[in-house]
Amino acid sequence: MEVSKKTLTYTSLVLIHILLGIVIFLNTKISVIYSIAILSLSFLILLKTQNKKNEVLFVAAYAVGSEIVLRMAGGFLFYEIAKYSIVFFMLMGIYFSGFSKNSFLYWVFLLSLIPGVLVASVTLNLNANIIKSLSFNLSGPLCLGICSMYCYQRRITLKDLDHLMLTMLLPLLTAVTYMYLYNPSIKNVITSTESNFETSGGFGPNQVSTMIGLAIFLMFTRVIFYSKERWVIVLNITLLMILTFRGLVTFSRGGMICSAIMVALLILVLFFVTKRKAKIKIIWSIVFSLIALTAIWMYSSEQTNGLIDKRYANQDKGGRVKESILTGREVIMEGEFEMFLQNPIMGIGIGKAKEYRLDTFGEVIASHNEITRMMAEHGAFGVLALLILIMTPLTLYINNRQHIYLLSFFTFWILTINHAAMRLAAPAFVYALSLVQVYIVEKAKDNPVIEELE
Repeated sequence: MEVSKKTLTYTSLVLIHILLGIVIFLNTKISVIYSIAILSLSFLILLKTQNKKNEVLFVAAYAVGSEIVLRMAGGFLFYEIAKYSIVFFMLMGIYFSGFSKNSFLYWVFLLSLIPGVLVASVTLNLNANIIKSLSFNLSGPLCLGICSMYCYQRRITLKDLDHLMLTMLLPLLTAVTYMYLYNPSIKNVITSTESNFETSGGFGPNQVSTMIGLAIFLMFTRVIFYSKERWVIVLNITLLMILTFRGLVTFSRGGMICSAIMVALLILVLFFVTKRKAKIKIIWSIVFSLIALTAIWMYSSEQTNGLIDKRYANQDKGGRVKESILTGREVIMEGEFEMFLQNPIMGIGIGKAKEYRLDTFGEVIASHNEITRMMAEHGAFGVLALLILIMTPLTLYINNRQHIYLLSFFTFWILTINHAAMRLAAPAFVYALSLVQVYIVEKAKDNPVIEELE
């Protein structure tokens, strides 16, 4: 069988990032070098190319994909560096390539955050670290706003968008490799139906599940669109099954449910925009995916002694149905909604909701829901900001039907901020990708799905 140079390059990239995961696990100090290398090379690439081919998107995509493994291994110079470095690189991209004058809505979005900062300067306790509080709560919205300004109606080919998604996927394979080595035996650590740090590379299961769910979607697109050679088919399907298994055994449901909805939306969109020949391939992909998912679920159930079944049935170890389906997050959401009702105009100020929970419950509990947090801390300005974020990509979709990933990207953002807030850079960047204007330069003759896009 003849193996193309393109196939060899893809396989090499995958193997390099798997090897990188092994190296980082053997010596976590390597992760610091990896982090510095990403930042340095990204800066040099943008300086050299002056962003002539949207290089900033690829730089940011790689930073997004690498964030979780660097957090696992402790490779970041400071915790929020991924978001702020992406903001810096996006500003470089704007400097070199400008931005659409129609993106003024995201100027409004960014300006709507200022009243919350002003209120916080008055309402936060005197002993609070105001700078740290603002940095933690503003890094996500700031990253989203700047990325959105750059991406708004920026023209990009479907081929480049797919390359961009691969760039984001590769470091996620590094993360999964690290997770496997961190805990190769699932049976030894699964003792309850709670989210599990051991199976999540020693880091927060919620964030890990979120990124593995994104990786599952990205790999699924490669299985459908870019699996021609037999070796690549086997490689991609194997990786997809591994990702799904490791995502399930984090016992954090948010990222996995999100990925399933993203995949379902992509399939639905493809049925509407493709012709009969491509629909047949999609149907076979669905059938195989369901068979593979059943096999993975059965294996996961066996490895966890049936606890994964109880987790997704919202039961405890003894099989009793839990009172809370959202593991207590609805209490936080209700509290934040009450704060909004009491302060509907200006809100209570950025970071103040966490202080309220400290006074009420005696412990620091960060919000997991960005929507209720924005409403509580920003008041009416937060509602305005959310309306801009929700309505803009959906409106753009009317005249951007070739952006086959738009609804899936939007869904990733809105579902993720409902269970994991904006702890990661991924929701901000993926949301911004839903704003790009996609077009097809030429038909991919070796890809019946892309070839038959109407």
